[in-house]
Amino acid sequence: MPEGDTLHRTAARLRPVLAGQTLTRFEAPRLLGDRPKPGVTIADVEAVGKHLLIHFADGLTLRTHLRMSGSWHLYRTGERWRKPRHLVRALVAVDGWEAVCFAAPVVQTYRPAHPGGALGTDLDPVGHLGPDLCRADADVDECVHRMGELPEPDAEIATVLLDQRVAAGVGNVYKSEVLFACRVNPFAPLSSIDPDTRRDLYRTASTMLMANLDGGRRVTAPGGLAVYGKGRRPCPRCSTPIEVRRQGEAARTTSFCPWCQAEPR
Repeated sequence: MPEGDTLHRTAARLRPVLAGQTLTRFEAPRLLGDRPKPGVTIADVEAVGKHLLIHFADGLTLRTHLRMSGSWHLYRTGERWRKPRHLVRALVAVDGWEAVCFAAPVVQTYRPAHPGGALGTDLDPVGHLGPDLCRADADVDECVHRMGELPEPDAEIATVLLDQRVAAGVGNVYKSEVLFACRVNPFAPLSSIDPDTRRDLYRTASTMLMANLDGGRRVTAPGGLAVYGKGRRPCPRCSTPIEVRRQGEAARTTSFCPWCQAEPR
């Protein structure tokens, strides 16, 4: 599943081409919601956590969530696509360009909530998200507060870091890298993590995510990644072999050093 930095890089690539332009063609064979009409102006493109949003001037917003399979491509009009047409889930065309979303499982339009209006906040599918850690103004204290409000105090900390209601943007890669950097065992219960460490986790996550917004190879430690994808290789701190385990209901992969991140007694 793409991390928050991937979505922000995608938005940064699409925004200069789409924002301010007139929609000439729109396709979405599995769209949930209203269809934007050709002739409408595209107001902006942004990423919120792991969601890619395309805002139209008439108040409609297109949301895609890529999960494990999806991706956005940008092509000149008439340029050959690198993926087959049957994988198209959304096509947003303007003069000279086509932005194509392939294989995304979530393609939806909605109208963001208007205070006092007929639309309620329950219609906003990103309104529940915690602070976006890819943004310079992300409120880390708010993340810590939301963490403290979770009803599962014994949830494992690695699973909590993936909870987008607490903080948006952290995926499987950053989960493992942040916990290693902060020397926190991924299986420690949330209740065992003191407030300073909770704050340090989200500060570290934000620093790592923002450092990778410019593209290129993802780097969280000297030479690249410290533990993710490094199963059985020596820990960069102590040379103990890195372990990989499945964790949580979704059986997500967690990489960690059993010595530097020893389980709490």
